[in-house]
Amino acid sequence: LAVKDPTAVERANLLNMAKLSIKGLIESALSFGRTLDSDYPPLQQFFVVMEHCLKHGLKVRKSFLSYNKTIWGPLELVEKLYPEAEEIAASVRDLPGLKTPLGRARAWLRLALMQKKMADYLRCLIIQRDLLSEFYEYHALMMEEEGAVIVGLLVGLNVIDANLCVKGEDLDSQVGVIDFSMYLKSDDDIGSKERNVQIAAILDQKNYVEELNRQLNSTVSSLHARVDSLEKSNTKLIEELAIAKNNIIKLQEENHQLRSENTLILMKTQHHLEATKVDVEAELQTYKHSRQGLDEMYNEARRQLREESQLRQDMENELVVQVSMKHEIELAMKLLEKDIHEKQDTLIGLRQQLDEVKAINMEMYQKLQVSEDAMKEKNEIISRLEDKTNQINAAMKQLEQRLQQAEKAQMEAEAKDEKLKQEYMNKSESLQKEFSQKEKQLLQLETDLKIEKEWRQTLEDDLQKEKETVSHLRIETQGISNLKKEFLKLQEKNKQLKRLCQDQEAALEELASKLSESKLKIEDIKEANKALQGQVWLKDKEATHCKLCEKEFSLSKRKHHCRNCGEIFCNACSDNELPLPSSPKPVRVCDSCHAILIQRCSSNVP
Repeated sequence: LAVKDPTAVERANLLNMAKLSIKGLIESALSFGRTLDSDYPPLQQFFVVMEHCLKHGLKVRKSFLSYNKTIWGPLELVEKLYPEAEEIAASVRDLPGLKTPLGRARAWLRLALMQKKMADYLRCLIIQRDLLSEFYEYHALMMEEEGAVIVGLLVGLNVIDANLCVKGEDLDSQVGVIDFSMYLKSDDDIGSKERNVQIAAILDQKNYVEELNRQLNSTVSSLHARVDSLEKSNTKLIEELAIAKNNIIKLQEENHQLRSENTLILMKTQHHLEATKVDVEAELQTYKHSRQGLDEMYNEARRQLREESQLRQDMENELVVQVSMKHEIELAMKLLEKDIHEKQDTLIGLRQQLDEVKAINMEMYQKLQVSEDAMKEKNEIISRLEDKTNQINAAMKQLEQRLQQAEKAQMEAEAKDEKLKQEYMNKSESLQKEFSQKEKQLLQLETDLKIEKEWRQTLEDDLQKEKETVSHLRIETQGISNLKKEFLKLQEKNKQLKRLCQDQEAALEELASKLSESKLKIEDIKEANKALQGQVWLKDKEATHCKLCEKEFSLSKRKHHCRNCGEIFCNACSDNELPLPSSPKPVRVCDSCHAILIQRCSSNVP
């Protein structure tokens, strides 16, 4: 035969004892009345059994003087694992009469039972087996499955209401011995089973109603929280709607302002274009006149060259005379160079002024917006101007070639004839002046082209920005419409939740009224049961005289029986009456013990 493990046998025995003690405590409490005192024997035995269960497999700890083995150490852990247990631990430490840790542990168990949370506290301990291993051996009851079973059995003790006085009791010196005689069956228990079953059914109904009430309270609180959150979100959505509407109005006003500015800029650009057209036409006419003059000058230069070739022979004789005049010509050339430098400085100043004018024009035409027709007209004008510039460049090249040829002829003529050189120099100065004027005109035309290109780029950028703003506004309007739809849906949900809350509040009021009626009925039943316990009715033949006045009972003097002391009185002796809330008429009271009197019938049944 296999030898059983002694620790397993101990765990099984303790589990069976816990089952018996919890079952006996619940049954006796249902029959006696659910509020129990500290002197109630089944309750004392229950605490003894719980001590034995918690002591099983405890590790021995070395203290300063001796070895220590108490259950207060693991029970102190509950304070850290379950925050609601802090009140029990603080109250146990503050009790003045407790000196030993075992007494504190006993007080902790009694307070946990009164709170109806002993099962919750011990369940937290069993889950944290790593922490329990510091206090218990690996084979202890709290470390095995039997501990979880005991915790499940302790849930049934929530039916019992315990009213225990921990402050005055001597919990340190109590002896924990299990009384097995309480768990043996007797003949009286069989007769009272039917009554216990009825009372248990009533109490089960009451517990069911209480649990329903708790669940409904929790649902009502959750619904109130939801309603509050929905109201807050509703107010936020309303505020966002108002802000969005204000933003739409502002954007519309800005759009109107931009359109008005666009029309003004269009008018200004049209006027400017007309002015530029007039200037270009005038420049073209001047260019034509200058070209005719240049052709005439070229013909004259050719004639002069022919004449100079004819007069070359005459001029060779006069070279000696003209050498002296050469120095004077060099001085004149230096003076001319100075004049050219001064003219270049003036040109630089004019270019700076032109740059400033360009900057002013850029600032003036940043917000300019032109339609596609205006852009086409500008493109045509630009193409025409480019053609004109190409023609001017070709004419300038021809002029440069002619000038180069004239300079070569001039060098040859200088060697031959210095007089003709002076005349030719005068003519070249006039040509240079005209050439500088043409360069200025070319620079002006180039600057106008650059300005018009920059205008075109700025106009295209402004068009793209306006298109982007229009697309953003459309997206925002779509978002606002979606927000309106969501807001309407939330309003409908809010109305439905309010209706549900009203229905549930009405149902709660009905349940509360029914609960109050059921509680009153249960209290009446309890009073009747208390009155009937331990009373022995006398027979009609034995009860012949009143105990106060010692007169015989008759039809005028009816019998009244005391619930508490069992004495029988007549009408005349039991005149004391008290009003009760549960009965419409006042009740007769005993003179000696002040208990309720019951009128006897002819039989032995009250």
